[in-house]
Amino acid sequence: MNIALIGATGFVGSALLKEAVARGHSVTALVRNPAKVETAANVKAVQVDVNDVTALTAQLAGHDVVISAFNGGWGDPDIYNKHLGGSNAIADAAKAAKVRLIVIGGAGSLHAPDGSQFVDSPHFPEAYREGARAARDALAGLRKGDWQDWSFVSPAAMLAPGERTGKFRLGGDEPVLDANGDSHISVEDLAVATLDEAETARHTGKRFTLGY
Repeated sequence: MNIALIGATGFVGSALLKEAVARGHSVTALVRNPAKVETAANVKAVQVDVNDVTALTAQLAGHDVVISAFNGGWGDPDIYNKHLGGSNAIADAAKAAKVRLIVIGGAGSLHAPDGSQFVDSPHFPEAYREGARAARDALAGLRKGDWQDWSFVSPAAMLAPGERTGKFRLGGDEPVLDANGDSHISVEDLAVATLDEAETARHTGKRFTLGY
């Protein structure tokens, strides 16, 4: 496949890039600083501002799918506006370019047993709340729109470097819990699930999650 990858140098994006290359796909890494993109066969780094919808649309045109690991910037006091604005611009560009979109969101918008969303809990970490709210609202915008050529991936609550097992379970709007009631996944297996979705399009117009 010919994949456009936004945020290819970040924690999740670099794992996605590695997985895509390992599967033999061609990747256009759309980043702020092309010099930071790891050199690999079939990888082209391109500088782009995701908030420039016209420029981003031109870069996305002709790809089979765009995977967005965009992040508004943890620690930025304006992360809510930056993340939601960038996410909406990416969706607008993908729609205009007629390219399927896969968004890496957060776990905060997943539902607790009582139907509430974890991001609204008083126990949700304050350092991540505004970014999680922005990701939640970006998902709501996708769901309300008339364009449905998208998928939204919410990782497990605990996302960390680990092993690429390829063995995990998928879910919908509620977290996937292990026998101990924990929600966790390695970033390597998040990349596996995301590239699986790129190749199979099993969750078009839907959000899905995963865990062990």
